[in-house]
Amino acid sequence: MKQYYILTFMLISLLSFGQAPTGYYDSANGLTGFALKSQLKRIINDNNNGLSPEFLHNDQGDNLDNLYGTSDLDLYYENDSTILDIYSENPSGSDPYNYNFLTDECAGNFSSEGECYNKEHIIPRSVYNEASPMVDDAHTVIPTDGRVNGLRSNLPFGRVDDNQLISQSGISNPTMNGSKAGGNLNSGYSAGYTNTVFEPIDEFKGDVARIYFYFVTRYEDQVDNWSSYPMFDGSNDKAIADPFLNILLTWHNNDPVSQKEIDRNNTVFNYQNNRNPFVDNPSYANAIWNATPDTTPPTNPTNLITSNPTVSSIDLNWTASTDNVAVTSYDIYINSVFSFNTGNTNTNTTAFGLITDTVYCFTIRARDAAGNESDFSNESCDATLNDGSDLNCTNETFDNMPANSSQYTNVMWVGNNGFSYSATDARTDQTLDGRAITIRNGTLQYTDSFSTVIESFSITTQRVFSGGSGTFDLVINGTVVGNIPYSDTPTTTTINADITPFNTLEINNNSIPSNRVMFDNMSWTCGLLSSAEYNLNNIKIYPNPSKGSILYLSSNEVFEYEIFSILGTKVAKGFTNNGEINIGDLEGGMYLIQLFLGNQNKTIKLVKQ
Repeated sequence: MKQYYILTFMLISLLSFGQAPTGYYDSANGLTGFALKSQLKRIINDNNNGLSPEFLHNDQGDNLDNLYGTSDLDLYYENDSTILDIYSENPSGSDPYNYNFLTDECAGNFSSEGECYNKEHIIPRSVYNEASPMVDDAHTVIPTDGRVNGLRSNLPFGRVDDNQLISQSGISNPTMNGSKAGGNLNSGYSAGYTNTVFEPIDEFKGDVARIYFYFVTRYEDQVDNWSSYPMFDGSNDKAIADPFLNILLTWHNNDPVSQKEIDRNNTVFNYQNNRNPFVDNPSYANAIWNATPDTTPPTNPTNLITSNPTVSSIDLNWTASTDNVAVTSYDIYINSVFSFNTGNTNTNTTAFGLITDTVYCFTIRARDAAGNESDFSNESCDATLNDGSDLNCTNETFDNMPANSSQYTNVMWVGNNGFSYSATDARTDQTLDGRAITIRNGTLQYTDSFSTVIESFSITTQRVFSGGSGTFDLVINGTVVGNIPYSDTPTTTTINADITPFNTLEINNNSIPSNRVMFDNMSWTCGLLSSAEYNLNNIKIYPNPSKGSILYLSSNEVFEYEIFSILGTKVAKGFTNNGEINIGDLEGGMYLIQLFLGNQNKTIKLVKQ
């Protein structure tokens, strides 16, 4: 996901929720607790309760395939109209795989992740014996990867202890986007349950929580029959068992309603004539299940320090906040604008997706399970590195890989420089110069697109366990450009490539497929494309931040441009003139500039001072 879109959509979602028909929720005004929940059920159920207006849930039967072509396309991250799968979407980079509507739906047997998508019942259909209308309720059934759906199976949702991951043939755990299954972490906001659970990535935890709130509200008069499911407590009012209620409320508060949820709620309403109240009005959740809400905010985080800048990322460290109950996460603000939530209580994180050679100022706020927020920490500023031809485009240390595992499987991660990588037939528990990726008969691939000049490539290798010496191929743009040798001693190899433009890079073809080889300290240097070879990925704007009225581009080519406020309002448009854009009419603040050239486009974040 491009950081610009994160900022835009999250801010829009905070300011304008789904558009319900006039009067839709009027009969719930002034209610709290379970009385509010019961009234919401009357609003969204399929009975005529004498409401004005009255909208009845229309069960469309097993016809969800037709809905998904409208409700579940990726118009928010890659914006490529493939299926938006919460179990494979990679919010900070390229997806490990994509599915096209209908053509990639599972039609038979499948054995590994990335083969096909099918229907994921967020509340397992076995809970209610596949009865209608629950089994076809579009608010609770979404398209996801078939194999990850199988890993999740009928597990409750929870907070996985990384030391208790389960194994399942044919799939890595964590999965390629970081979703995972394992023993519930019996501490903090998830204390009280020790069996196996499934955890989606932070980007979609609030989505899952609001689906559960909808389900126990819509089917309030039946949920007491489904107490065998660990997430339900056997009652019709409270419905959700501890600690799952605490988990879901925490996820709901930490992951605000997104534009994706708003749009999907509107689409499902047009399809089956009822809405998810907790997307339209997120405050309903705490009004129902927090009868005596916690109103005490955490203390302010302190000692925020920025460090270790790269061309696209900056590290953050701070001193923890305290709370009368418990701190659950931290909100990260960049240049005074909310950027992302950490999703955990760690006192360090990394801001990815930043613009090169740009100053960023950070502040943070602590959040508790009730949604209370502290005031801001101190401000700390740092600048990303310049990405000119004399600097490494990347220097991957493999420190950000998933947790140590001795299993040979598929691995995907965002590197320490903010770029995305994947490996097959690989393990993550060996060390060379720090953590290293160990590959057997598989590949190591850089999965982002760079479109520039790769000059020289360097990597360190060493064979582990048994075997002899051998080589791997270095493949750039699909062509073998050199061999990478390995032996039982550390070997650093540098290959002069000089390939223009550089789009893909892969290490593969182990000459002795049974050998297990560690790779560490991978780097390469880059140059800029010549004027005849550049594309929009290479265009820079300066100065940024800007105090003046003229913005300069690194090319005199005529580009069409549009400028948007951070809330998504178009404030200017036109064509560049001799490599310049006049921004004299812009007030101070943050903006998004979209450049267009032929069928190419690029979004750049601008800070006007």
